[in-house]
Amino acid sequence: MDNSNNLTAMMLFAHVAERQSFSEAARVLGVSKSYVSREIARLEVRLGIRLLQRTTRRVVLTELGQAYYPFCLRMLDELHQADAFVQQIHQQPAGNIRLQAPVTFGCQCVAPVVDTFIRQHIHLHVDLQLTSDEPDPDADVAIVIRSRAPEGVAWRELSTIDWGLYATADYLASHPAITHPRHLTRHNLLLFHGPAHTAALPFRRDKQRLALDVRSRFRANNSMALLNAAVAGGGIAYLPSYMTQDALARGAIQPILSDWQMDRFYSYLLLKAHPQLSSPANQLCDALIMALHNG
Repeated sequence: MDNSNNLTAMMLFAHVAERQSFSEAARVLGVSKSYVSREIARLEVRLGIRLLQRTTRRVVLTELGQAYYPFCLRMLDELHQADAFVQQIHQQPAGNIRLQAPVTFGCQCVAPVVDTFIRQHIHLHVDLQLTSDEPDPDADVAIVIRSRAPEGVAWRELSTIDWGLYATADYLASHPAITHPRHLTRHNLLLFHGPAHTAALPFRRDKQRLALDVRSRFRANNSMALLNAAVAGGGIAYLPSYMTQDALARGAIQPILSDWQMDRFYSYLLLKAHPQLSSPANQLCDALIMALHNG
């Protein structure tokens, strides 16, 4: 039996069974009563069973019709859900979003969220620019990393970024023990130069404050380079927390002096304007905050 011939008739039958009337079902569906009656009669012939008992006053389901009705009802419900799905797709926001982010933070944290976001919003397109330059005024959203909130612009806080010291277990086992920040002077540190230049390492614990000058034979302007150098056993790297999660999880590195707090920065979403709650830019900001906010 070709069941495709039955789909329309099953839908008609479900409406008639619900209303116990050919006329009412035809009115709701916007078709003629004769069409509804004819299609259901043909369905009964194809099935070889009587579904409805027709009288001059009303329509009554037969025993087999009552057993068949739930199948038709489920099919009708699936059709409604399919229609709702398509309607939701067409109601989704559409457009292009220009997003700017720092290079390493963008690769490590932002790009995976953007990938998920565009999968969920098929009518939206995101143009992600990774750069160390100042925020582009033409960007709909620009991510910056700073020690305090921006002034004079619309912004939303994205995440907290704590910095710390990390090295391999092998490196630590083959070098002098570190139980206090001053012990770092016996070690080679892997530090930043350029915009994130580290002149001295800050340490805070309770009321204690230290600014420690340390020796560094290897500096880089990219935290991935410092992380790779640390994993290779080259020394102790000073890194932002977002860079170390995977390496910590697989045991490639371990934290040092974690009972001391060091630099703390924040990432912010700078907005071109105050977007409406339902705007594409604001929806992207919501997705980023939901995925990355750790405060």
